[in-house]
Amino acid sequence: MDWLKNKKYIYIVIGICIVIICIIACFIFESHNKSEDKNSIEDNIEIEQKTEEVETKKEIIVHIAGEVNNPGIIKIKEGSRIIDVVNMAGGFTNEADTDKVNFAYEVKDEQKIVIPNVNKKEEETKIIDEDESFIEGGSSNSSMVNINTATQSELESLTGIGPSMASKIIDYREKNGKFKSKDELKNVPGIGNSKYESIKDEVCVK
Repeated sequence: MDWLKNKKYIYIVIGICIVIICIIACFIFESHNKSEDKNSIEDNIEIEQKTEEVETKKEIIVHIAGEVNNPGIIKIKEGSRIIDVVNMAGGFTNEADTDKVNFAYEVKDEQKIVIPNVNKKEEETKIIDEDESFIEGGSSNSSMVNINTATQSELESLTGIGPSMASKIIDYREKNGKFKSKDELKNVPGIGNSKYESIKDEVCVK
């Protein structure tokens, strides 16, 4: 009889163990499902946020002129680039000087973009703001020195700028941040009106 009782207890213990294992398994399974549901919800929220962000991008209006097939007024999404505007204007003409076009330039509302003619070597791409003022950096003229990124040697290539003055320009830029306009160069110690006038056509701000 003792062995029967022992066997009965063993079965009871085994049964209890099985129940405990089942409970643990159910708990793990439920936790896993909750985790997946949470991740799925977060993914859906992220997708919705991105969709809303795209949908909230407003339309802007720009005027493109010069060497494009269909010059005129273009409605385009905010954050678009010159190449996007050109494509919407039917692309470049055969006489467009594409070497002087900064394809990556981001356009703004109410701007006018003038694409240059390849036969007019002195022309550059012009980006004109709503107040009809030319925006520095709209041109893709590679011969101009960008004073916000220029190296010591690039600055020394400017008229009348030696190693000492080039260092002062870099020091000013590091202490005060990027130049907001070309004439801010006159704030650099040693650059007066005369020196600024001699280099203003050789530099740009981007």
